[in-house]
Amino acid sequence: MREDEFLEKNSRMVYNLALRLVGNPADAEDLAQDALIRALKALPAFRGDSSQSTWVYRITLNTWKNRVRSEKRRSFWKTLPLHFLFGEDGSEEKSLPAEDPPLDAGLETEETSRLVQKALLELDEDSRTVVVLREIEGLSYDQISQTLGLPEGTVKSRLSRARDALKAKLSNFAKAGG
Repeated sequence: MREDEFLEKNSRMVYNLALRLVGNPADAEDLAQDALIRALKALPAFRGDSSQSTWVYRITLNTWKNRVRSEKRRSFWKTLPLHFLFGEDGSEEKSLPAEDPPLDAGLETEETSRLVQKALLELDEDSRTVVVLREIEGLSYDQISQTLGLPEGTVKSRLSRARDALKAKLSNFAKAGG
């Protein structure tokens, strides 16, 4: 497979996964670029033991985990980017209304999405990984098992614990008013 074909096939998937893992577009672009470069360098060694997409997911997850470990060592790790909650100038981020929006349309959905993303970013690495792969990326238990190199039962139990943790965080946000 040529490099341009590989990138065309995998770039969007890698970026979307990276965005869900890191929570902001700038870091997602950096992570996706690093992961794709690693995948391209390793492409000649790809044996086909799993699907190419599973292999690329694994490279992306490993690249992300390496960054997390590195950032923790340097004490720069942050679980929630400030721009996620606030605009560049520190004021609350505002979104422009769409033309002719129905009354209150999308407000609840937007707020729910913001709270879910906030809760997701507060989960530990392993929990966030399984939730993103299953609930957002739509991978099967078998695909997640192959991607993470874990037994399917372990994937299911981690996902169950991660969902419980996510539910608890969302419940805490609701009690605190967001």
